[in-house]
Amino acid sequence: MSDENTQPTDDGVEVSPDSSFENVDLDDVVLDDEDDDQGLFDDLLSGEPIFENKEVLRPSYTPHELPHRKDQINNMATILVAALRGETPSNILIYGKTGTGKTASAKFVSKELESTSQKYDVPCNVEYINCEVTDTQYRVLAQLANKFIESNREFVTGRIEELSALREEATADPAALADTEFDSTAEISARIEEREADREEMESVPMTGWPTDRVYSTFFDAVDYEERVVVIMLDEIDKLVEKSGDDTLYNLSRMNSELDNSRVSIIGISNDLKFTDFLDPRVKSSLGEEEIVFPPYDANQLRDILQHRADVAFKADALSDDVIPLCAAFAAQEHGDARRALDLLRTAGELAERDQSEGVTETHVRKAQEKIELDRVVEVVRTLPTQSKLVLFSIISLEKNGVHNINTGEVYNIYKRLCEEIDADVLTQRRVTDLISELDMLGIVNAVVVSKGRYGRTKEISLSVPIDETEAVLMSDSRLGDIENVQPFVQARFDN
Repeated sequence: MSDENTQPTDDGVEVSPDSSFENVDLDDVVLDDEDDDQGLFDDLLSGEPIFENKEVLRPSYTPHELPHRKDQINNMATILVAALRGETPSNILIYGKTGTGKTASAKFVSKELESTSQKYDVPCNVEYINCEVTDTQYRVLAQLANKFIESNREFVTGRIEELSALREEATADPAALADTEFDSTAEISARIEEREADREEMESVPMTGWPTDRVYSTFFDAVDYEERVVVIMLDEIDKLVEKSGDDTLYNLSRMNSELDNSRVSIIGISNDLKFTDFLDPRVKSSLGEEEIVFPPYDANQLRDILQHRADVAFKADALSDDVIPLCAAFAAQEHGDARRALDLLRTAGELAERDQSEGVTETHVRKAQEKIELDRVVEVVRTLPTQSKLVLFSIISLEKNGVHNINTGEVYNIYKRLCEEIDADVLTQRRVTDLISELDMLGIVNAVVVSKGRYGRTKEISLSVPIDETEAVLMSDSRLGDIENVQPFVQARFDN
């Protein structure tokens, strides 16, 4: 039974007002400083913004002008102009290292192609697919089919509306049919019914579940529904070939011999200059009709690119004079990667805004370089397989206990204990050696083979990444379980 002087709280607990608010001045409960109403984000917004348009510095942005890529752009345009004449353009393979402007240039030319096709009323479509994400034949064909099915539905709906308007006009005035293909309103009605039936049959392709040949057939019919030239841009095309073989490219490259209304051209973009070595000779010959190579940017070219973007991305006088040259120099060391240069400049700007600085300085660029490098390490470590994480944690444990020239045997001893601790399969020492080599290739460790004379050869291993941050990423993986229990074991090995 509740006492009449008690009151329930929101969670059902009864409290006495006398005990709860005894000696409390209600005036103190109310915020008496009306001017002190700054919230969490108010402080962050109080500084002057440095950016005018940050999106300009992102890889997804396609600029209106691409410095130092005029030759490659003109080459692409010369090939693709055939589409504006209703002809089939040659297939194009574009090569170049990451950040050399391949995708940006291809998207720029594609946008110009589509806008010009509308200007001259020539039906031309460009469809872009990133094969690093859409990496199987089924997904590629399904995504393409659904894009054209959606386009066809819009086309049919628009045509039905036009025909309905014409029928209504002809009903009132038969003379309205004089310059049309129809002799009566009945013919118009029949055509409307045909279009409606077509629209009903346009079934979207599910992302799983259909036989691949059905998906291809649906895509084929969708492309050929109306007259047009189609350019299919396959970015990271080597990832598609690596994952699914060359069946997709074979099917796409032989389509034109079977199409009645449309024509298809393929633009393949790749970082790997040798990926065509693994293609069927028939696919290779048809796909590589034209090849365009994008060379890396040098430091001066990167400076021009950054300046071109910075003029739009930042407020006036937001950058100190040494910011763009330093970003360009750092990126030039990374094989002329413009994408990295833009990431560096954007991150430096973000760090300056967080510091509420008046502008971006050399210090912000150097901090951004460290942050980007650390972010790369974190992402690589986070996505490692469990066995590789166990090997890496073994190396970290040894380094934290003062061992600097770590050998494979020591790593393997700690690794076995880790596997026992989390109930994981124990690999052979040879396989663990291979995993160490893979970590070396990723730049996470440095493994050097040294000779021990009559005792044979071994690898001396050291970490190439920040130890505390790397350990934190490993410990955040729930699959590794309570791995901290191994630390006393490791410590004991060196205390004895």
